[in-house]
Amino acid sequence: MDGDLDEIARAELVEREPCPRCGAPPGSPCRANSGVVAVDYHTGRYSKIPALRSGPAIRIPAARGPGRTWHPGPEPTPSETTARTGDRIGYARVSSKGQDLDGQVRMLKAAGCIRIHVEKIGTREKIRPEYNTALADLRPADTLTVTMLDRLGRNMVELITSAQQLAERDHRLEILTGPLAGVYDPRGGGKVLFVMFAAMAEVEREFIHERTLIGLDTAAANGKHGGRPPALDADQLAIALRRRDADEPITAIAKHLGVGRSTLYRALAAHDEGQEPL
Repeated sequence: MDGDLDEIARAELVEREPCPRCGAPPGSPCRANSGVVAVDYHTGRYSKIPALRSGPAIRIPAARGPGRTWHPGPEPTPSETTARTGDRIGYARVSSKGQDLDGQVRMLKAAGCIRIHVEKIGTREKIRPEYNTALADLRPADTLTVTMLDRLGRNMVELITSAQQLAERDHRLEILTGPLAGVYDPRGGGKVLFVMFAAMAEVEREFIHERTLIGLDTAAANGKHGGRPPALDADQLAIALRRRDADEPITAIAKHLGVGRSTLYRALAAHDEGQEPL
């Protein structure tokens, strides 16, 4: 459990969501089976909150009246919801175990991040678990905060993908340092950055397509053609034809060549029809 959060702050985090066990609506504490305010919040309600999920049972603050008759709290109004959900969620990353995360964490704390997800992960790893957790931690109007733009992704493709994920979810991106320092909102004036990333993604796809075509043309010019190589090479096919002409069973020929019967049948049929063997 995050030691920086007092009991009221923890309560407000837990009460953002309805309780799946007792049905307490957002803004209300959990209730016991006897109909009074419970002493502890039900685990299912707070376990999905990264800052709280690994801690012990979270006690309901005295201000919520544990043990007294339960009454539903006021439903959050849009303004209250905006005030609660407009949080900064920090993400810090290094690629080497020898690198230090402390500097990034200090900057993110100074920026007001209520939770910070840290990750040490190599560039060859496909999945970033802590980054995915940070995304799941974001709620409407929340902001993902990074110290520099390159912390958002380890390469251009990852950077573009991450920015697109944030834009699709209507989350803001905050960059603390560098030439693009600032807060970018895909629904506001900062949407230019997200449009730029979308354009970069399209250009990158075009480049990949063009490089693929150039590669195929170059290979063809060098006598190399794409597609699966033939199951039988010319020597094997010649052997198969000689053995077939000698009335040797197809099964025996296939076994000798180390190929399947269906493969051999297709190769012989293609030869008989004057085609390249498959």
